[in-house]
This record gives sequence, structure tokens and C-alpha cells, in this order.
Amino acid sequence: MNPQLLLLTLCQGLFLTNNVTFIAINGLVGLALAPQAWMATLPVCGYVAGGALFAPLVARHQRAWGRRRAFQFGLLVAMAACALAAWAVSERQFWMVVLATLLAGYYNANAALYRFAAIELVPPSHKEKAISWVLAGGILGAVAGPNLASASKQLLAQPFAGAYLVLIGVALMSLALISFIRFPALPQAGDGSPQGRSVRELARQPAFVVAIMAAALGYGVMNLLMAATPIAMAQCAHPFDSAALVLEWHVLGMFVPSFFTGSLIKRFGALPVMGVGVLLNLACVLIALSGVDLMHFIAALLVLGVGWNFLFIGGTTLFTTTYRPEERTTAQATMDFWIYLTMTLTSFSSGALVTTGGWTWMNLGSLLPLALTGAALLWLAGKGRAQPA
Repeated sequence: MNPQLLLLTLCQGLFLTNNVTFIAINGLVGLALAPQAWMATLPVCGYVAGGALFAPLVARHQRAWGRRRAFQFGLLVAMAACALAAWAVSERQFWMVVLATLLAGYYNANAALYRFAAIELVPPSHKEKAISWVLAGGILGAVAGPNLASASKQLLAQPFAGAYLVLIGVALMSLALISFIRFPALPQAGDGSPQGRSVRELARQPAFVVAIMAAALGYGVMNLLMAATPIAMAQCAHPFDSAALVLEWHVLGMFVPSFFTGSLIKRFGALPVMGVGVLLNLACVLIALSGVDLMHFIAALLVLGVGWNFLFIGGTTLFTTTYRPEERTTAQATMDFWIYLTMTLTSFSSGALVTTGGWTWMNLGSLLPLALTGAALLWLAGKGRAQPA
């Protein structure tokens, strides 16, 4: 840990504060304003769909402007999107809420690159720990996000409109912090630096494909269940404060393990850690299917968070072994595009499944992507082509 990495870790925490607040309120805002109940998670879907839509543009901005200026612009977009969302909720304009979250997807895609930028702030031998430490900043979001959502629920006349205004202040704090970080220069198109391989060439590497698949499907399963949790708990007559508590424990599960995940990967390798992540996801499904009491939700979402941590950090670490420095922005945008595309599909599916089939079918539906992820990891291990972390 150095001062630059510490600042980036705090920015990650503020980014997750934004994300967790969005997850806590967007589904309920959608449920209150949507023309049809199955559209409830469209604001959640818009946020991740915007991430997929803007990921290539973010990569171009990173190359053209550098890390710091691109990150600063992303935070300005976040503030504008939150202001639009606050107005839309106050006016009960459902489709404008969806548009606001779609625009906020630029910030989502932009700040997702904090984990890759962390590698550039430390020596190569510490990249696993740099990724883990920056993602550990999500602990701030785990605590602040649900409590912020609860405290600001009635800040304005329309429930949750005030939460979006508070998030403008969160983005402003991150904007101040990011201004003090000095990132190494990135290769720019046309400056004479080697431009590297195309995405098609990169995708010929088995580790490249499996790392993206594991991270995307792991994120997709997590998002499928997490996005639907506030709605499922409301259906089970749990109050919003209980849903906020469940999300708090879930996000703690996502990020507290980051203090040691990097060390586990360095000792055992990325694939074994990712395999444990798949098993933890299966354990989450079994717990969720066993009941709908508050403790069932807390335990299931906590285990889900830890499983996501192992899959995502393991997948990201494995992924960094598949591209050269001059290929980083292209490769990173490719990974995040597939992650956000998967999250878009699961965000939309979660609303339809939980309002039609219920919580049980939600969990049963997650078994297929988990099986595919496990099979991909076994296939890569069998080929023996995964580079050591």
C-alpha cells in the first residue's frame, strides 16, 4: 500500500457506495413507477447496460486523455446522471429514471477500471495484492451504501429521490481524491508506440476467454440474485431496513475477503481460487432454497459475495497475464463489455423472474451459468495453459 494506491482505494469505496445505493433503491423505485411489475429492475438494467454500451468509448477516452482526466470526466457524468434521476423520481417519470441510470453507466464502466489502474501504481510483483486492496475499498460502500439509502429515503417528498442527490456529493468527494493521483502515461494511438494485437488475436488464448467468461458469469449470477433481493424481501413482507441490512452483509462478503484473496492467488494460483468461488455460489443457492427468513437472506447473500470475490479477483488476475502493456485498454474494455452485457441480461431477467416465478426460480436459474463456469475452469486446468498468477 502506498499513498497513490490508498487514494484509489478510497475512490473505489465511493464508487461502491454509489453502486450499492443504486442496487438498494433502483429496483424499488422501478417497482413504484414502472407501468408493469416485470419492468421493476429496468433502472438496474439501465445502469449495467450503460456500462456495456459505454465500455468501448471509455477505453478510447482513457487512451486519449489518460487515466486521471478520464476518471474525472466519469465522475462529472455520474453527478449529472444522479441529478437527472432525482428530478425524474420527483416527477414520477419512469423512463427518465431508466435514461438517467443508462447515462450513469458511463461512470460505471469508467470506475470499473480502477482495479486495472491499481496495477500501474505498484511493481509487477505486487499486482495481485494491488487488485485485492483496491477492491477492498468496497467495504466503505458496503457500510455507507445501505445506510445512505435508508437515511435518505424520505429526504424529499418522493421516496428515494433524495438518495440520488446525496450521491452527487459522493461523486464530488471522489472527484477531489482522484485529482491527487498521478497515473503513469498510457500509450496513445498515433504516438509511435506499438498498438498490439487485435481482440480476435487475444481471444485465441484459452486463458483470455476463460478469464472473461468466469468474471462475466460470476458477476452475472451475483447480479441476478442481488438485484432481485430487495424485491424478493418485500414480497416476503420484510421491511426495507432489513433489505438494506442484507445488502450490507452481502457487500461486506464481496470485499472483506480482498484483504487475503491476493495472497491466496499468489500461493495457490488463480484457477483453484476461482473454483472455490464456484462452490461458494452453489452453497448460496442451497441456503436460499432452504427458506425465506431474514437469516436465510443474510447467509445466502454473504456467501454469494465471497464467491463473487474469489471469481472476480481470480479472473481479473488471470486476465492480466494475457495481454501486453500496449494492449491494456483494448483488452480491459473487452472484458468489461462482456461483464456488463451479462449483467444487463441478468438485471432484466431478475425482475421478470422474481415478479413472475418467485425467489425459488431465481435461484434455480442461476445453476446453469454456475455449471458453465465450473466446466470452463476444469477445461482450462485440463489444457494446462493457464499462466501462473
